[in-house]
Amino acid sequence: MKNTLLKNVIATTPQLQRARGAAAIVTKQRDGRTRLDQLFQDGCGKIRLPNTHSSALEAVLINTAGGITGGDQLQWRAEVAAGGHLVVTTQACERSYRSTGDTARVETRLKVGAGAHLDWLPQETILFEASKLDRRLDIELDAGATLTAIEAILLGRDAMGEEARDAELRDNWRIYRCGRLIHAEATQLTGAGSERDGLSLLAHCRAFASIVHIAADADRAEILRDRIRTILPANGQIAASANGERLVIRAMARSGLALRRLIVPTLLELTGAGSLPRLWHL
Repeated sequence: MKNTLLKNVIATTPQLQRARGAAAIVTKQRDGRTRLDQLFQDGCGKIRLPNTHSSALEAVLINTAGGITGGDQLQWRAEVAAGGHLVVTTQACERSYRSTGDTARVETRLKVGAGAHLDWLPQETILFEASKLDRRLDIELDAGATLTAIEAILLGRDAMGEEARDAELRDNWRIYRCGRLIHAEATQLTGAGSERDGLSLLAHCRAFASIVHIAADADRAEILRDRIRTILPANGQIAASANGERLVIRAMARSGLALRRLIVPTLLELTGAGSLPRLWHL
């Protein structure tokens, strides 16, 4: 009798609606400009292509669900043709809302053709209280391809005085050059107080970002590192290092606005166009 009642309760428990979205863009070269070749959209994943005065193609990723929560799944894909230049950004900051138990998942795969450049410039992701986010970024670079990529995290909303101390995050990057792994990193937040307060970790900061630039060669990466170091504020929690063709910048701050003031000058030096998408302008 108890087993029958339990089965009836399970059968009548409403299934929460979950967002599913996928979008992909492929470029081609024509008349010295990067043009759209293929576009795919499904579910809540959308891509818009604003007009610009640049020879590059700009793509804006949009999650029409208005944010992500436990059990949601998003997939983004982009492929840049040889010799092209694609700028990918987001319409606004992504929001990872409170989860009832499941984890939200976002998977991004990017491919950059020979001699092409990709600016991967999504705006910040805001983690809300009790949110759970698992994110993966995989990038394949062909010979001579270059890349500027950023991912930034805000722990709670500044204006609401939130700290999202129990937010959970798993963020994994893998970057390949001609099939060879050249950069790998993993970030994890479990909600432990030591992560947020430890002097060797976030040191009470509520915003942090990683910027990775893959240059055509090691000499170019070192030149960019030296140039970046000349514009870094002496009292800012931001630093740059170069290893081979990789230039890596880490930054953290007490607020989202303070973080932007640290990273924007750096991004302006590293983007292929020398400017940021208009959606980045406050």
